[in-house]
Order: sequence, then C-alpha cells, then structure tokens
Amino acid sequence: MNWLNHVTVDPEICHGQACITGTRIKVSVVLDNLAAGATLSEILSSYPSLTKEDVQAAISYAAALARERVVAI
Repeated sequence: MNWLNHVTVDPEICHGQACITGTRIKVSVVLDNLAAGATLSEILSSYPSLTKEDVQAAISYAAALARERVVAI
C-alpha cells in the first residue's frame, strides 16, 4: 500500500492536516473511528466518498509516522 497516492497534506486544505486525497476528510478522523471500534463497513457508510484503499492508506500513513525516530536534544 502506497499511502502517498491517497493522503494529501496541503496548507490550503484543513489547515495543512493530512487528508484523504480529493476530500476534506482528515486521516485523524478515519483513525479516530477505527480506534473507537468502528468497522470498515461503518466508516465507508458514514463517509461515502472514502474507499477501502483510502482507509488502508490512513493506517499505512499512521504506521509510517510511528516509525519516525525522534531523538531528544
């Protein structure tokens, strides 16, 4: 899964927060729904413009962020 094809960060859209490309649905909203226990079907029903691939991309994006290494100075 190449999340870069599904996630956009644009300062003109949602104040630069990561969104699903072509929408104003923030990646954090998708992840919050998953964290709250929503199923894929429930998310797709609530946000009809999303695809299964978009949801997978949101998860992949979060995984990529979690792999970032931050070293305190």
